[in-house]
Amino acid sequence: MFTATVRDGVCRLTHPDTRWLSTGHAGGEHRAPAAYNCTVPEGWDRTDLDAYVAERLAAAGFEADGPALLTGVDQRHARRARLGPVEAVATAGVSNPAALPVDGREADADRHAGRGDDPTHHAGTVNVVVGTTRALAPGALPNLLTVAAEAKAATLLELVGVPGTTTDAVVAACDPAGDSVPFSGSATAVGGAARACVRDAVAASLRSRYPDNEYERESGVVTDERATVSKLHPSPGD
Repeated sequence: MFTATVRDGVCRLTHPDTRWLSTGHAGGEHRAPAAYNCTVPEGWDRTDLDAYVAERLAAAGFEADGPALLTGVDQRHARRARLGPVEAVATAGVSNPAALPVDGREADADRHAGRGDDPTHHAGTVNVVVGTTRALAPGALPNLLTVAAEAKAATLLELVGVPGTTTDAVVAACDPAGDSVPFSGSATAVGGAARACVRDAVAASLRSRYPDNEYERESGVVTDERATVSKLHPSPGD
């Protein structure tokens, strides 16, 4: 699916005339030949993100338009996974985990996340770009993004104990010139392959950055507030 080029801390993933859907900065839908994953330096505090991304792409000699993600993870830890008509590329760091304790597991979650954090801290970002050579129906591309996010969360829960970090982002892509596919759920060929690719790319990137399985915690959040839950249509007597 992608031709990958890494230069000056920027990974460019190219495929002609691709449909992209991004949850990152300046996200949404794009029709472009490339997407980018940019490593930001330690202590990075820029807020003019459009200008910053343009500067980084120009410095790396990349001219094509496309969605861009930002991360504190060095691109040497990026990993690619391919299966059938799908490919995923991931960079994974978990120094700012976002724990979501369920039932009585607050104590376990607290071991993985802190409080009072800097929202501009990007060192722990898990970025995933997943693409398929199939042409996805209008609803199937957003669903591919959902499938990828679920696979990312499941992988992190299994390996790290949290579903993500405070700055994760996902980009989903498809080739409009490919064979048409109406659905991309977990039971489809595209969705099943996406789950495997995201799982394996994220896990491999984590192993590269943390070869001793020691996940440092610099910041993070624990969402342990409890919402009020009610029925939509109360029964008589409720």
